[in-house]
Amino acid sequence: MQDDINPLETASPLEEHRFPCDQCGADMRFDAVAGELRCDHCGHVAPIEGHGGTVTAIRELDFRAALEAKLPDVEMEETRVASCPNCGAQVEFDEKTHARECPFCATPVVTDTGTHRHIKPRGLLPFAVDERAAQKAMHDWLGRLWFAPNGLQQYARKGRRMAGIYVPYWTYDADTKSTYRGERGTVYYITKTVMRDGKQVQVREQRIRWRPAAGRVARFFDDVLVLASRSLPKKITDNLAPWDLAALEPYRPEYLAGYRAEGYVVQLAEGYDEARAYMDQVILRDVKFDIGGDRQRVHAVDTTVSDVTFKHILLPVWLAAYKYRGETYRFVVNGRTGKVQGERPWSWIKITIAVVLGLIVAGVIGYFASQAQG
Repeated sequence: MQDDINPLETASPLEEHRFPCDQCGADMRFDAVAGELRCDHCGHVAPIEGHGGTVTAIRELDFRAALEAKLPDVEMEETRVASCPNCGAQVEFDEKTHARECPFCATPVVTDTGTHRHIKPRGLLPFAVDERAAQKAMHDWLGRLWFAPNGLQQYARKGRRMAGIYVPYWTYDADTKSTYRGERGTVYYITKTVMRDGKQVQVREQRIRWRPAAGRVARFFDDVLVLASRSLPKKITDNLAPWDLAALEPYRPEYLAGYRAEGYVVQLAEGYDEARAYMDQVILRDVKFDIGGDRQRVHAVDTTVSDVTFKHILLPVWLAAYKYRGETYRFVVNGRTGKVQGERPWSWIKITIAVVLGLIVAGVIGYFASQAQG
């Protein structure tokens, strides 16, 4: 009926960077707690240049230049990739590999012969929560789920391995200036005499006095975050927020040692459309605040957007998967804060038992209540 999935055993990397140990030649990994490269074979450690020091400002890229394919070549790279036919994840291949399994859903992905040219990551948030802490956070979260199958709790207690993955995002900056037309409403009350139960009574009735309003608002948007992946449900990744984007580090492949990085599938222009929709919501809120009063009506907002820039960044998550009745359920842990989100199966046996018990209890209470009245 149920089976657990080890994402590290069944899946191969989307993108993988290896750093051999200077002492023994084994692969080193990024230690999320210590913030350095560590060899699990011999214990040798190596610092990452600049990690933990003063946060370096990450240069933004010009949005219009990117749309017109005028970014400098240094900002671009080419990799051999294929899209997962099941979840849409971009799986990267090296020169010697012709097939992989998707780490998000374990679907076999066969490589094609082409290359994919894409924008390089500019920055990332390194993992700060290690696998053990992520497992504990997931275990605590699963333990609070009501009406979950017993196998789910057993899965949590087994301490199965989790996959550490860097998920792609876009961030957008923009300067906006808006003019608006609307109305400001002021609430006031009048006293009226009405008939109730054959008697005259006085009641207060609310009225609103509307007056024209117009004006301007301006706002600079900094790092509007947009998910650039479709391999995980957006409602899950949105609920992993907040992310401490002020702590972004310039991209270095050393941070990916022992982890995976997914390529983006949401293109830059598509991501901007989502960012712009968010900006419009914030601007509308600013307009209503500027109108003031007790109520607001907004008839028109005309916004000019300028100086649009962007970054391609990677954010860390821990991923686990659980299979129940042929369906795969995923659990995701924020690799910075340990916050957990995920999908969950329901045990209809437990739900049925709870409903039956509830009906029995209600029937017993009703019986004794009727006896007391009699």
